[in-house]
Amino acid sequence: MGVRLSEHKYSIKPVIEVPELKGLWNGLAWDSIPPLHVASFRPESSSHRPRTQCKLQYGDRGIHGIFKVEDRYIRCIHTDFQADVHEDSSVEIFLQPKKNRGYFNFEFNCGGTLFASYVTDPTRVNRNIKKFKLLSVAESQQIKRFHSLPSRVDPEQKTHATWFLEFFIPFAILENYVGAIGDDEKNLWRGNAFKCGENTSHPHWGSWVALDDLEFHAPENFGELRFTQERFNI
Repeated sequence: MGVRLSEHKYSIKPVIEVPELKGLWNGLAWDSIPPLHVASFRPESSSHRPRTQCKLQYGDRGIHGIFKVEDRYIRCIHTDFQADVHEDSSVEIFLQPKKNRGYFNFEFNCGGTLFASYVTDPTRVNRNIKKFKLLSVAESQQIKRFHSLPSRVDPEQKTHATWFLEFFIPFAILENYVGAIGDDEKNLWRGNAFKCGENTSHPHWGSWVALDDLEFHAPENFGELRFTQERFNI
């Protein structure tokens, strides 16, 4: 997996107020956190390109995140863990804690259903990822999330709506795959964030860092995620 310098950099700040997992974008825990913008849409997308933002911060036990999506044509039919949630109105975050190891893809539909895996070779073979390991049910139960929409949205909601997806990912789960994450490893990670809705009436594929092709599993397109010690050093 090649690495190249990225103009996209985001500072992940330490938690002061622990997020409540209630989707409070402007609440006490999240209000001062600057967002990254998922604003680079592939030309294969329809005219619907929803405004999507994501905020991240970290505590002693793991990473907190929240997405805000100003959406339309919302559809969500997958309700089982490890289902194809990218087909629904969904958001995703890919995280690579160590530069010489694999990366994780955490994919959430707007109803809170999760797909999660650890990828060590993203090469496509007959359209499938060559080498990866699915996270277990027990691990998924440790990944907390809040979703502001119902678990299922069907038929498609064609009116405008803003929805939130908040999550917490324990470091311990990541360490099951990449080994201990010490302070040095918490200094600089790489990753990308996405918005998609493949099987909606207006499909779209957006990312924080622009993609060379319509392929989310492209670590060469990851940006820098730098853990900072100063809460208000933006």
